[in-house]
Amino acid sequence: MAKNVSDHLVEMLKSAGIKRVYAITGDSLNPVNDAIRRDGTIEWIHVRHEETAAYAASMDAELNGIGCCMGSSGPGHVHLVNGLYDANRSGNPVIAIASTCATEKFGTEYFQETNPQFLFKDCSKQVFMANTPKQFGTMIQRTIQTALNEKGVAVLGLPGDVASAEYEEVSTGYKSFNTAPIFRPSDSEMSQLIQLFNSEKKIVFFCGHGCKGAVNEVEELAGKLNAPIVYSFRGKIFFDRENSPFAVGMNGLLGNKSGYDACNEAEVLVLLGTDFPYSEFLPENKTIVQIDEKPERIGRRAHVDYGYAGDIKDTLTALLPFIESKSDDSFLKKMKKIYNDDEKRFSDYAEKKGSPSKINPEYIATLIDHYSSENAVYTVDTGMTAVWAARFIRAKGSRYLTGSFNHGSMANALPMAIGAAASTTDRQVIAMSGDGGLSMLLGELAVIMQYQYPVKIFVFNNHSLGMVKLEMEVAGYVDWQTDMINPPFDKIAELMNIKGIELKDPEKAEDVIREAFEHKGPVLVNIYTDPDTLAMPPHVTFEQMKGFAASLVKKIGMGKFDEVKNSVKAGISQIGEVL
Repeated sequence: MAKNVSDHLVEMLKSAGIKRVYAITGDSLNPVNDAIRRDGTIEWIHVRHEETAAYAASMDAELNGIGCCMGSSGPGHVHLVNGLYDANRSGNPVIAIASTCATEKFGTEYFQETNPQFLFKDCSKQVFMANTPKQFGTMIQRTIQTALNEKGVAVLGLPGDVASAEYEEVSTGYKSFNTAPIFRPSDSEMSQLIQLFNSEKKIVFFCGHGCKGAVNEVEELAGKLNAPIVYSFRGKIFFDRENSPFAVGMNGLLGNKSGYDACNEAEVLVLLGTDFPYSEFLPENKTIVQIDEKPERIGRRAHVDYGYAGDIKDTLTALLPFIESKSDDSFLKKMKKIYNDDEKRFSDYAEKKGSPSKINPEYIATLIDHYSSENAVYTVDTGMTAVWAARFIRAKGSRYLTGSFNHGSMANALPMAIGAAASTTDRQVIAMSGDGGLSMLLGELAVIMQYQYPVKIFVFNNHSLGMVKLEMEVAGYVDWQTDMINPPFDKIAELMNIKGIELKDPEKAEDVIREAFEHKGPVLVNIYTDPDTLAMPPHVTFEQMKGFAASLVKKIGMGKFDEVKNSVKAGISQIGEVL
């Protein structure tokens, strides 16, 4: 049997390191499906929605370096888009194969016809089309190399008739190249950095996901300079270690006072591998240095005085031998004291268990942190669930925590957990889902059922869109249409051959969380959490306080006295802490 285009696709995917594809087969994608079946070495993960395919492939890439998802013409393409946006903004190398209708039908408004080059343009680095068998080799090569080397999504449009046609050899499309050059600033720029670090005092490092492979180098540099380390949400899981002498907390909406204060009291703030978007949390009239592997990011979030393009590990490795050790640790000690006070305050909140059907979500998060393993992978939904993960999940061992931190989509935790579970068999996988997020892609529990992935799913069920509710209140609006009547998620799980547990009694919480982790297979814990628990940012403006007060006044006018009482009772102590 002659090799067809789909057979060559399988060979190229294997050579790029693809071990799994996440997809729903059908129509124009069937030749590819058949080639994967006949080859037998790439696993086909049958998801229930293509959005999940994109999220799972992105998670696979985040953990293993590359991922692949597929969608067939029309709705299959459109369903991929949200997950691909997330993957692309997260910098995860994902190959997306978008099979299309036959080439002779292009431009005729044929059944399920879409135009991949227009549809995927904004959620990818580049979109390629293989319109002939002879063109395919070069196009798949370019797709793979774009995903790997530009660190994002690359899409290949593949018509069904081309996918099943006999492959035509070309000299350029037989292999892909994934190079790993040393990438650091020039010698003159390095000299400038060395002089700056050796001469300045009160230096603070603000570290993001770009420091993933450079934790030791960052901490060694911080040790020489007695510099506090602040981190973004994406950088937290690398630096937020209980006994770290340099970690002083997270900055931003989900951060704490110590992280904010360290950034704003620094004489020199060094942004390391972070594209932190919230400029209002960054200082003005301070010296700011930024080092990033993407030069286009430099200076777009803050007034940067010194900008350098380079890989963080490569740059710091070259820098460290020339940095002089400093003895003055007074600024570091000051920030550590504020950080320890913050941690004590958060710990005090988390000790409160709550009441029946209104369990304190902070207490639950600390239990998850306590009972999960040191190699756990956490996926967290966007919303209040992300707040509790940011505050209470700590860096230990090889733990990894991720979510839709740049794109900010709901419903990401479960499909990301599917990608994590499919691509690793020796790590605990934990999905911290919100009730709103889980509801959006509830059908993906069927994927957990089908493959019996041992994912631990903790549903923070506050019967509301909690983060949206808080945003509306802070802006002075009445939180209308944010409440939800939910199905019994635990019973749905049981119907899908997933162990389901309902948790309403806070006194049973620790036993239930322990039971979930001891269970060998998949488990879903439906936790009834307090919808009125507030998450205060490290810095509160007068306008935010005024908006929150205005919202409460409007609710009183609508007769919502109990809701106002609960909001005030839940939040008054936290508000007082940040004023």
